Amino acid sequence: MVDQRLSLSDYMLDRLAGGQIVFSQRDALDALGVSPGAFLQAAARQQRRRALLNPRQGFYVVVPPQYLSWGAPPPAWYIDDLMRQEERPYYVGLLKAAELHGATHQAVMEFQVITDKRLPKIRAGRSIISFFYRKDMASVAHAIVDHKTDTGRMRISSPELTALDLLRYAHNVGSIDAVATVLADLGDKIDSEKLVALAPVFERSVIQRLGYLLDRVGHAEQATGLHGSLSQFKPLPWVELEPGRRGDAQTSSPPLEKNSRWHVFVRHLPEIDE
Repeated sequence: MVDQRLSLSDYMLDRLAGGQIVFSQRDALDALGVSPGAFLQAAARQQRRRALLNPRQGFYVVVPPQYLSWGAPPPAWYIDDLMRQEERPYYVGLLKAAELHGATHQAVMEFQVITDKRLPKIRAGRSIISFFYRKDMASVAHAIVDHKTDTGRMRISSPELTALDLLRYAHNVGSIDAVATVLADLGDKIDSEKLVALAPVFERSVIQRLGYLLDRVGHAEQATGLHGSLSQFKPLPWVELEPGRRGDAQTSSPPLEKNSRWHVFVRHLPEIDE
């Protein structure tokens, strides 16, 4: 009688030896010549041993020996394969993209991915992969770049797209101090012309908040071009620097600052984490 568990184990070792850490259930069934039930039993045993990860139905990640204690390799190793399996456009963004561009002051607790489908979080060993919804992926496609990984490549947001997204998805990033700290690090990587070209596909309030923060953290050159994209709005509406969450009580206290350049009410002056 063939030991199906051993057969799957050998298949996993062959994948690692070939520089591949992912496979589909269909690929494994074809390679092993077993029934779906037998494969699922063998896969479950490997998952209990933390040698195999199953982040989505029918999609498996082999855990290399050096990551057995983690229960999964870094998401960067397989996110491109996972999103191809999902058949969705995507990019790695927000704090993770900022980190990849050199903004390292903030500890990145989640691996943040933007795509055009609402997907649940994935807990992958010590990592959490969080998905954020963007309907208009095609409108930012020119601002998504390739990034080399240890196992291939993945798609990440450019510095300009990262900066705008940090304000668009501000509630998912952290405090306004955290956003300001990231922008202080990221600002030198932002191309002013590219930022201006990308701005029209974002909400006006996002442009106002980003412009104010770029000015505040010392990147006035990048902010200047961005300000010109607001000239069509006359008069320019006022916005809160930190938009209230649903259910928050509306504050009646006067703001600490009323920035006339960006028309931004500031109730907490952002501080940079040195």
